[in-house]
Amino acid sequence: MNRIDYEFLTHYLESCSGLALGAGKEYLLETRLIPLAQSWGIADVTELIHILRTKQDDMIGNAVVEAMTTSETSFFRDRHPFEEMQKTLLPAVINARRLDRHIRIWSAACSTGQEVYSLAMLLHEQFPEIARTWHIEILGTDISHNALTLAKEGVYSQFEVQRGLPIQYLMKYFVQFERSWQIKNEIRDMVTFKPLNLLDDLRFPGEFDIIFCRNVLIYFNAENKKRILDGIAKSLCPDGYLVLGTAETVLGITNTLRRDAASRSVVYVPNMMTSVKT
Repeated sequence: MNRIDYEFLTHYLESCSGLALGAGKEYLLETRLIPLAQSWGIADVTELIHILRTKQDDMIGNAVVEAMTTSETSFFRDRHPFEEMQKTLLPAVINARRLDRHIRIWSAACSTGQEVYSLAMLLHEQFPEIARTWHIEILGTDISHNALTLAKEGVYSQFEVQRGLPIQYLMKYFVQFERSWQIKNEIRDMVTFKPLNLLDDLRFPGEFDIIFCRNVLIYFNAENKKRILDGIAKSLCPDGYLVLGTAETVLGITNTLRRDAASRSVVYVPNMMTSVKT
């Protein structure tokens, strides 16, 4: 891949999805896009880029974004945030919402659904009375329509359920079909999935008590990180919590959120002195 084609592709991806590859990622692009080109009957990546340049087919453009934004995920990935959910965040939210008995959780960039279902299983297992009698809304969003289709189906391979999922959860919350496992309806029914580009307007009806946005901001430039974090801050309850990935921070990016001093993991809360809600 020559320099001009690489620069065009990186600019195209950043303008469409916010994905900032930077320099030296030619191998990653080719690894993802050569199989895509072949699946569309396109000779090579050079011809694929020509189609993108001339805007011959928007469906191919969408497929390129899909191929490059599909992210790594697993059940209960990086266990500390889920331990914090169980021991600190959910108890605090439950105590604060005892009157209206309504909890809203959003998993941004949820990919194929493992994080969202992990949150639903945790609630069902550790807070069964709350899961059964309260109004629980768990929303999973992602830019990838293909990933969301898989998330809605809730069917995972043996390899996928072996990555981070406790065996007791597998036996209790999944049904086996030959070489795959499907999550049971009691967990699937707790979750709603919607397509969302994090660069779009992030305003939702109502606010969320807890937002997970993990291991995705690392792919954006500073300007888009601020844009996304400010949008999340607007979507968060004044006493809500934002959980980021271990390599992510708001420091030096936005002052609408601040680190939760009591947290052992990467948890942030609204900075009420600089609220951006309107």
